[in-house]
Amino acid sequence: MKSEIKFAEARLEKTLQNLKVSKTEEEKLYKWIQRALADLKENAFCGIQLPKRLIPRIYISKYGIDNLWKYDLPKGWRLIYSVTNGNVCVISIILEWMNHKDYERRFNY
Repeated sequence: MKSEIKFAEARLEKTLQNLKVSKTEEEKLYKWIQRALADLKENAFCGIQLPKRLIPRIYISKYGIDNLWKYDLPKGWRLIYSVTNGNVCVISIILEWMNHKDYERRFNY
């Protein structure tokens, strides 16, 4: 199911744009995230849905979400997003991306 991409916070979208002009490893991260966003536009459910019991409370209180998905990026990075429906389309809301170590901390693995 196709979806529209939205960022949960404006600063997150700005951070992504800053990765684009970076001349370091972050430029690769930008390309990985762009590929993930293209995949999400084509299919909002292409990631892996996480069980509701694993949704960190900070996401529930900060964003009011009731579902959480992860999209595995190369080198252990993760893109975390939620899916909701708009009036005429499905919307993928990008919450954050993180490396594997931070992902394990956030989800208490």
